[in-house]
Amino acid sequence: MASRIPAPAPTPPDAVDAIVDQWAACRPDLDTGPMAAYGRIYRIARAMGDRTEKEYARFGISRGEFDVLATLRRAGHPYTLSPRELSATLMLTTGGMTGRLDKLERAELLVRSPDPYDRRGLRVSLTEPGLHLVDEAVTAGLAVQHEAFATALDETEAAQLSALLRKLMAAH
Repeated sequence: MASRIPAPAPTPPDAVDAIVDQWAACRPDLDTGPMAAYGRIYRIARAMGDRTEKEYARFGISRGEFDVLATLRRAGHPYTLSPRELSATLMLTTGGMTGRLDKLERAELLVRSPDPYDRRGLRVSLTEPGLHLVDEAVTAGLAVQHEAFATALDETEAAQLSALLRKLMAAH
């Protein structure tokens, strides 16, 4: 006899369901399926962003400052990029980047130095304290994300969700 995989437990209606129901009542001609999916993606992203922001605050940095440090960390040893490379990766204006770099440099988490190959250019590098801080902060942020997944999804579901979101993102 073949075993059956139990259906997932139903989840209670949420705020997105209420919005979709309201649209269905006043505009029954609309297909609100995408609205439901994107509404939930948006709300999850905001909620998780707020939770990780709180984790990063324990380290004295904002999410935006974490992004700068993490980008340098991911660049690999010697953890150095130009301000232009950082701006392009983080999709920030040079003015927005300058403010973040100023604060992180004052905190001695990174340094700016002349580019040895371009007299007009600068290089931005993680300091040893910056390297340690970003390693601790990324670990703490990932713990929050793992906890959120573990309370709602098993490993297979998490992998399926990631694959479906990758497919959806590739279409944009």
